[in-house]
Amino acid sequence: MFDNLSDRLGGVFDRLKGRGALKEQDVRDAMREVRVALLEADVALPVARRFIDAVTEKAVGSEVLKSITPGQQVVKIVNDELIEMLGGDETPELNFAAKPPVVIMMVGLQGSGKTTTTAKLGKLIREKHGKKALMASLDVNRPAAQEQLAVLGTQVDVATLPIVAGQQPVDIAKRAMESARLQNADVLLLDTAGRLHVDEALMAEMKAVAGVSAPTEVLLVVDSLTGQDAVNVAQSFSGEVPLTGVVLTRMDGDARGGAALSMRAVTGKPIKFAGTGEKLDAIEVFDPKRVAGRILGMGDVVSLVEKAAATIKEEEAEALAKRMAKGQFDLNDLRMQLKQMQNMGGLGALAGMMPGMKKAKAAMAASNMDDKVLVHMDAIIGSMTPKERARPELMNAKRKKRVAAGSGTDVQTVNKVLKMHQEMGRAMKQIRKMGGLKGLASLFGSGGLGAAMPGLGGMPGGMPGGGMGGMPGLGGPKGPTVDPDTLPPDLKDLLNKK
Repeated sequence: MFDNLSDRLGGVFDRLKGRGALKEQDVRDAMREVRVALLEADVALPVARRFIDAVTEKAVGSEVLKSITPGQQVVKIVNDELIEMLGGDETPELNFAAKPPVVIMMVGLQGSGKTTTTAKLGKLIREKHGKKALMASLDVNRPAAQEQLAVLGTQVDVATLPIVAGQQPVDIAKRAMESARLQNADVLLLDTAGRLHVDEALMAEMKAVAGVSAPTEVLLVVDSLTGQDAVNVAQSFSGEVPLTGVVLTRMDGDARGGAALSMRAVTGKPIKFAGTGEKLDAIEVFDPKRVAGRILGMGDVVSLVEKAAATIKEEEAEALAKRMAKGQFDLNDLRMQLKQMQNMGGLGALAGMMPGMKKAKAAMAASNMDDKVLVHMDAIIGSMTPKERARPELMNAKRKKRVAAGSGTDVQTVNKVLKMHQEMGRAMKQIRKMGGLKGLASLFGSGGLGAAMPGLGGMPGGMPGGGMGGMPGLGGPKGPTVDPDTLPPDLKDLLNKK
């Protein structure tokens, strides 16, 4: 979502960091470019103006301009102000501090993704917070809206209120409250009706439902693809119902990001969650620090490790760790890693979270490389016999032709997969020399990326060995590299060791 804005800001700051000394006029010129970039990203004018004024005031101070690295200092100020604009240092959480059932009321316009977001939150509350949830649809206007929530409830294993035909929203809310008490549910999620635009009937219905259910949380669901209109909708709702937070959907889209950057400043309410895809687990807590890091190209290693911990099976990680300790790594292990990468969102999602990986993403785009590459590689390994997967050295020209025909690829692509396996095998040996799994565990946490996915370490600028070097656009000694200054201290120390 923030790619265009990130590219524009990256260009401005690269020019600033490239100068040894800065004058006040240099900073003001750079801030003018930042202002244009924000406005092009659809950020509300008052928000952009306030942001630029705050940054300029701090950046033209003598302690910044006369420091050893003035360019880096300006970037830090921009980062701090960006975090402030997105909501500050605190990561907002759901408020469960109320007598059960805690009522979470979902409001928003039709088509913003309320029903799907309700199911996502139900799944999150059950899995992450360990609470029993009940979902109820109050949408009697949209055809099959209640049935949709019931189907989603089955998919996420969260109970839904039985449908009674002809019942009105306020009566459904009362029945849901009673049912939640009888079932000892900790949380009740109310999926209210939407409209194509804000009107009096919608607001009256919201107020009536809020009156009978006394919600602890009122979450406004807005589609971030609607840009400035999403901010206008948020203003309309915040004036009528007591909002406690905002959920931005379609954050994985190609919108310009202005809604996310303007929402907190305009409504005064925190963005609590961001929908990052169609799948029912594609929702994440909105952390201003992490989002600011992604916008400024600093990566989001914390989210990357969290995603790895959530998707990588512990027993698989331990089994691979034992094999690594013995220096063993065959094509079955490589295939398992490729599947793990797909489960974590694919190459694009991973590259977007790695520090300094913007050049790698550009290289991937230039070589028409996408997540189909992972599917093709899996097909190639799947076309081999169990014996060939366990002993890749058996792959002669005749076998390669057979595998290429079976996987719908060519011999050249088969060779790339085999080369990638060889390079990852070499990376295993280097990891052992650098302290083995203990060294990796201290970096990424036990069972995390380091232990379960050593191939990621070979991504451009990562751990030596070039595990991804066999893939087009990603790697090899001439490939794009990571700026060492953006890496965590532990990783820098590891890379500096010979």
